[in-house]
Amino acid sequence: MTPTPSDLGIQRFDEWGTGMFVACTVPAVLLEGPVRAFAAVVAGGLFLIGCVVFLWAFSRALERSRREMIGIGGLYFLAGCAPSSVRRRLLTLLAAQVVVATVAAAIRPFTSLAVGVLVPMFGLGLCGLWGALHGEFPARDG
Repeated sequence: MTPTPSDLGIQRFDEWGTGMFVACTVPAVLLEGPVRAFAAVVAGGLFLIGCVVFLWAFSRALERSRREMIGIGGLYFLAGCAPSSVRRRLLTLLAAQVVVATVAAAIRPFTSLAVGVLVPMFGLGLCGLWGALHGEFPARDG
């Protein structure tokens, strides 16, 4: 499968968002004040973007489901519908979001860093968007 600009754009946007999250969260764990507030705003923004993208992916998958058999595992976790390189890349970014959010919230509980646990919705939504736009699913019979 030859990568398309849309395919690469989704992957790069996921890399950018994950990089922003990590770059804001790590200093926020170490420092107090405006750095934590900024990290919370970035995390909240990524969560909102993730919600919109998740719903966009779901609506695209609904359209495709009339012709193809699309499962949730294939759509959002790219199981069996994506090349292994794409699947590995997007799921690694999702795992990084989960790990950074969990570690930050564990180190600084009861702070604004707890908002970070919502960030994996960003990665999950982008996985779903990739699957909805580029995934290869079997055709429906009939």
